[in-house]
Amino acid sequence: MNGDSTFPGLFEAVPDALVVVDRSGRIVQANGQAERLFGYPPGGLNQISIEQLIPESARERHRSHRAHYMDRPHVRPMGVSGQSLIGQRLDGRRFPVEIALSPIEGDQGPRYLASVRDISESQRARQALVRARYDALAARIGQLALEAQDESGVVDHVPGLLAAALDAPVVAIVFVSSDRQNVETRASVGLDFSIAGSQSPAGLDEAALLARIETGDTLVVDDLACDSSPAEGFPVSAPRSGSGVLLPLSDRGRPMGALLVVSAKARHFDHDALHLLQSVADLIAAFVQRRRTEEQLAHSQRLDAIGQLTGGIAHDFNNLLTVMSGSLQLLEMECQDKPEASELIASALRSVSRGAELTGKLLAFARRQRLLPRPVDTPALLRDVESMLKRTLGDSIRLQVLCDDALPPAYVDPTQLDAALLNLALNARDAMPNGGEITIEARSHRAGDPTRAGDLMAGPYVRIGVADTGRGMAPETLARAMEPFFTTKEAGRGSGLGLSMVYGFAKQSGGHLRIDSTLGYGTQVELFLPASQTRAPAPAQVDGKRQEGGGETVLVVEDDAAVRNITVAFLRSSGYQVIAVGSAEEALLRLADSGPIALLFSDVMLGEGMNGKELATVVRRMSPAIPVLLTSGYETFADAGQDEAAETFELLRKPYRREDLTAAVARALYRPG
Repeated sequence: MNGDSTFPGLFEAVPDALVVVDRSGRIVQANGQAERLFGYPPGGLNQISIEQLIPESARERHRSHRAHYMDRPHVRPMGVSGQSLIGQRLDGRRFPVEIALSPIEGDQGPRYLASVRDISESQRARQALVRARYDALAARIGQLALEAQDESGVVDHVPGLLAAALDAPVVAIVFVSSDRQNVETRASVGLDFSIAGSQSPAGLDEAALLARIETGDTLVVDDLACDSSPAEGFPVSAPRSGSGVLLPLSDRGRPMGALLVVSAKARHFDHDALHLLQSVADLIAAFVQRRRTEEQLAHSQRLDAIGQLTGGIAHDFNNLLTVMSGSLQLLEMECQDKPEASELIASALRSVSRGAELTGKLLAFARRQRLLPRPVDTPALLRDVESMLKRTLGDSIRLQVLCDDALPPAYVDPTQLDAALLNLALNARDAMPNGGEITIEARSHRAGDPTRAGDLMAGPYVRIGVADTGRGMAPETLARAMEPFFTTKEAGRGSGLGLSMVYGFAKQSGGHLRIDSTLGYGTQVELFLPASQTRAPAPAQVDGKRQEGGGETVLVVEDDAAVRNITVAFLRSSGYQVIAVGSAEEALLRLADSGPIALLFSDVMLGEGMNGKELATVVRRMSPAIPVLLTSGYETFADAGQDEAAETFELLRKPYRREDLTAAVARALYRPG
């Protein structure tokens, strides 16, 4: 480009001849197409008068028109001048042209951009036919997009249609892989896939093509034989004396793939061909983006629906468990002198605990489990996991657990880490139906600056690897392994949420999850979790001493009669006076009519009318001295439909044991301040 470099990329990429003149009519900038159109050598148009590009007989008249235009500059599209415009090449040959004019402002004052196009009659007639054909093709592809049920309904047809319309021997649509490490040829004409087992066409330099796509720029190569550097990324099987175009398929400003077209002729792609290709590329990108967005929305809606369902199930189930657990605990107190009965009751209580764990897993599947991170003694946790897995995996699975000697504590929620490791181990077991070996290895890891998107932030981590000797995964399966609802297990054997949940736990904890697998050679999953800067606390000692009340009156508000009866029995057996009601309205009446109330203990969800949080807010306003303790079968206040203000009240989660209730009541009654 000559003269001022106002907009270099666009100026040279536009197929029309472009010249920029100053107020005196001197050319200060011209693109290569202008030099070729008027027959000037590179740089030959610089600083010459614009009138030299028209016949001498018309120059004076042109100066007058130019002065008039510069006094009243405006955008003038091609074909509206109403005059016959003639251009003159350096060798004196004349040809009809159309000119579009546009004023531009720059640092050096006003400039005027002229876009010049040769409209010789034969070319004009051919161009009209070509444009009509191109318009019909674009309309046909648009119709395909309207009728298609999936991406292949459009993508698979486009290469053949473009190859026929543009007389192009090679047309391909490629997409960048999810990890942005390679490209996949989705549909093509003229590429050679003759190499057995090859996923890429012969002669296609994937690395060069990927680098070109990642720039996000349209690439037009007029002569593949001369432009060796820009030609990188085009398949070597394509005609090396032709021309090529690469147009990115953009997804929200980031290239997700490209439309690649190669012709056997040099400078084959004129303005109209490029316009057609850009229109098709935009249509494909919009169609694929819409389809993928619809799929992501469907996944999100399914997860949200599961969240709503499991949240409600967990609440109701926890109420049932509270009644079962409470009844069993009361029986346990009555049967202390009957060993056989005590053993049966203890077994039933263990089942209740497993039921409570199940509700926690339901909430975890719904991504509604609140994480409570703390420094965790990883070797001790892995010993517990090893003990549990040896009872779970079966005799055909060999389990090996290895730990670094100086492993730092991990800063995570230990319950969710337990669940994640169990999930990974069970996935590994399912991949080895005939038996095999699972190795769980924990070691320290220090991440430097991340080198690619999705990697770890710099800092210390605990890396826990789970490797198996199973059947492994094919690349297409591995690429989707962490997608929600994706599973290769037979119906009824898996939900497809396992790895997705482990990945979500890792990311929410400030870590990362990586999966490496080769078909026939097993799978290795690496779970990276942030290391704690403080030591893991010693395990809390269980206080077996009963925390008895001193006759204080507790107002219990619970709409479920069975749960209410259990709560009353727990509190009375611990030395408290109890007033029990089934609604917030009854509770407010008792507060007004009864004697001193030492504590309000209410369920959050109370059916119709005021809920527990609203009741607690009213009581705190009326009687600030009365402590409030809330309970719910939901995991958090937000899950129970409450706003963040509810977090100012302590929440006891159902199902609770008698000692959990009495400890929470004692904390509320005797909390300082």
